[in-house]
Amino acid sequence: MLKTLNQLKPGEIGVVTKVNGRGKIKGRIIDLGIVAGSRVCVQKYAPLGDPMEIKVKNFNLSLRKSEAAIIEVQTE
Repeated sequence: MLKTLNQLKPGEIGVVTKVNGRGKIKGRIIDLGIVAGSRVCVQKYAPLGDPMEIKVKNFNLSLRKSEAAIIEVQTE
């Protein structure tokens, strides 16, 4: 099932299928290692819901929900 990364709940795992968007934000996300084929696991959300913490390529990363919304993932 295709979703965006910000729609996943803590503990859910997905495989990145596409990074949408343009410009600096897309470049930053790709530079962080979030590319097609990468497995990502949502660790937790901040108490007020933003940002979210994910695990990708054996390290933890915090993303804003607006940044996670441009990342399409295939859930298992």
